[in-house]
Amino acid sequence: MPVSSQILSARDLEFLLFEWLDVEKLSERPRFAEHDRASYDALLALCEELATEHFAPHYRKSDTEEPVFDGSTVHLIPEIGAALEKFAAADLLTLTLDEEVGGLQVPHVVASACMAWFTAANIGTAAYSFLTVANAGLLLAHGSPEQVERYVGPMLEGRFFGTMTLSEPHAGSSLGDVVTRAVPADDGTFRIFGSKMWISGGDHEMGDNIVHLVLAKLPDAPAGSRGISLFIVPKHLVNEDGSIGERNDVALAGINHKLGSRGTVNTAPVFGDGAFTPGGAAGAVGYLVGEPHKGLSYMFHMMNAARLGVGMSATTTAYTAYLKSLDYARSRPQGRALTATDPAGPQVPIIEHADVRRMLLAQKSYVEGALALNLWCSRLLDEQATAADDAERLAVGQLLDVLTPIAKSWPSQWGQESCSLAIQVLGGSGYTRDYDVEAHWRDQRLNPIHEGTHGIQALDLLGRKVLGGGGASLLALAARIEETVVVATDLGGEAAAYAVSLKAMVDRLGEVTFALAGLGDPDRTMANATVYLEAAGHVVIAWMWLEQLVAVGEKEGDFYDGKRAAARYFFGWELPKVAPMLDLLASGDTTTLDMQAAWF
Repeated sequence: MPVSSQILSARDLEFLLFEWLDVEKLSERPRFAEHDRASYDALLALCEELATEHFAPHYRKSDTEEPVFDGSTVHLIPEIGAALEKFAAADLLTLTLDEEVGGLQVPHVVASACMAWFTAANIGTAAYSFLTVANAGLLLAHGSPEQVERYVGPMLEGRFFGTMTLSEPHAGSSLGDVVTRAVPADDGTFRIFGSKMWISGGDHEMGDNIVHLVLAKLPDAPAGSRGISLFIVPKHLVNEDGSIGERNDVALAGINHKLGSRGTVNTAPVFGDGAFTPGGAAGAVGYLVGEPHKGLSYMFHMMNAARLGVGMSATTTAYTAYLKSLDYARSRPQGRALTATDPAGPQVPIIEHADVRRMLLAQKSYVEGALALNLWCSRLLDEQATAADDAERLAVGQLLDVLTPIAKSWPSQWGQESCSLAIQVLGGSGYTRDYDVEAHWRDQRLNPIHEGTHGIQALDLLGRKVLGGGGASLLALAARIEETVVVATDLGGEAAAYAVSLKAMVDRLGEVTFALAGLGDPDRTMANATVYLEAAGHVVIAWMWLEQLVAVGEKEGDFYDGKRAAARYFFGWELPKVAPMLDLLASGDTTTLDMQAAWF
């Protein structure tokens, strides 16, 4: 039977939210008391409709007609701005925010499911709104009341857009090496001087203003990352009455032409080079956020949210590619069954061929497993926000900390493999521009780099989140997985068998972690951190599949049989890959350390 949408599966979201995560119970918590199943269903349906009617139709156009910079102005196709106006008009910029700032206080887990429709439909267009929401969230947490009033309100109304302006051409991900300067001015503001690079949404003509959150260093700043401060640097200054004032001294050196996600303009902004000098003063006017030298800690408020967002974007990009390849496989006749006796007999849809089903099943196991992890992490955000006491909040935060690098990187890596399989299912048609799957593959390739590369996430997981905390976060994760193992064991059958396999891998991961901690050589311990991330990621996704299998129980129907088959695939084909990874880690292999630059 054909899928109802080639963007995302509403049925899968329904299962994950209401049959597995029991999101309705969140309404028992005071923060979410105004919401119920009916309001969640209505919101999900609205997002599906908006994404389908206003985001998906211009996906291909935004890929082929990418942004243009004429030396002074960035030009986007008009459909992008029109879609974002619809998004803002539906109050989707305020979903999870507090009522006191005009928010709807929707649970993060429901909001994540809602936003999944937009990233699946058109990640290039959706990114503008998501960056703006993250920017507003940071200022609500760390900005002054005046800054919130002046900038957050207009962003949440859709009149202003926001960016995160971190990287510099010479520094890349090494933020401690940024050299953008912030010089105090007599009026209490600062003058910002420097160049940035790879800034998504960094210039365009949509809305009235763009609010840049810029990392820079004060004259007395300590060296390295401890000397970074955070500044609001608007494209246009904002007057006391909220009206738009002079153009700030923010210009563009140019735009970057990306492999994928082309609808999101990617810029190289320059601050304070004299292109615009409001009030006759040199430098771009900036406003300090919070305290000096704490900018990186503030920015991590936005970056952690962005990392979870990249994980969801990676998942949904792969999900829509999977659905499109599934639809193609059902409708494309080619070849005959191996047992067919008539060589001139009717051809069969390619989905009847076992190898095509293998590729589709692999995709299904990746995207549905990753989506479960994305929503699980969002559910943890809700539990953290509404925890009964500090102990519960700390315990939930511990789980969220250890899962965040996995939730960002696993969908980015295996979503790429999933998109590659989608291309393969289409065969020769897959690598032509006649079909979207090649564009989804290109979009997907950005995700292992966005918001901290795959390798950076690996160092964060093993070095900071696991070993840095004495292994407490890994023990907390193992304890939570053990709860699932116990329930699955009681169910018997396949679930019990998978529980045994998962428990063995979790135990082995713990043993290997202990061994790595005991090497006594940080370089050797961290040399293979990427393998550790990938092994831990596969273990976590196997857990997500065991969780789903428990939720399926003895329910009948094609949907549930599909879940069982995907779980069977992951435990039979994917989880066994972890064993050689753990063997490599346990050996303390030094191949990469021993390799000399001159030998390449």
